[in-house]
Amino acid sequence: MNQTTEQEQADDDLRERIVKHEWDQFQQVDNEGGRANCQGNWPTFHQMRLSQFKVWPRELLESYAHDLDQADSEGRNLLTEKYGRMMESTAPDEYRRNIAPHLPKLGIERQSHQERIIKQQVAWADEFRQHYPKLGQEMRILRTADDTPTDTSFETYLRGELSTYSPQTLRLYEKMLLFRMSQRRNITQETLLATVQQAGYESLEEAEAAQREPVQA
Repeated sequence: MNQTTEQEQADDDLRERIVKHEWDQFQQVDNEGGRANCQGNWPTFHQMRLSQFKVWPRELLESYAHDLDQADSEGRNLLTEKYGRMMESTAPDEYRRNIAPHLPKLGIERQSHQERIIKQQVAWADEFRQHYPKLGQEMRILRTADDTPTDTSFETYLRGELSTYSPQTLRLYEKMLLFRMSQRRNITQETLLATVQQAGYESLEEAEAAQREPVQA
């Protein structure tokens, strides 16, 4: 095995460890009304989370793996915090009463930093949906303004996730995005390519052609 292949295997092993670590934390997330169906769906969880981490560089993977380990040592659950923060949009009254008091506080500067990242990623997701409308139909709704108590947007999900990252991980995450911007690459497109390849398609074009036509409103 050559050095490049060894490094790629090591990176893939780290990605798998991160996904498993997230899954373990996900099993401890308490949901109003009982355990959610998705908490028992390892194949889908693995596919979706691994696709995201497939586009992350080693330094970002290592930083986020450390975040998960640090959370364990502090008695925190990053998956609980992520889904809790989403409720600021989807269930605001419940969030203010029972969730927000237990979450780490985010300062104005941190929130502004996250919103700059979110703005770019929402733009990329929108661009992807325009180029691949049938695949886009299978994605989350796009914007927080369209959230409902049962339907969480890509924007709200991303906001919840970024809020769990350490300052170091967030910095490295933005570094990754800035690099892709400099090369005119779309991270949503790269993530979805990783997703469809796990489903057996060779390209986004092949996966798009295999989807049903979007349902017209």
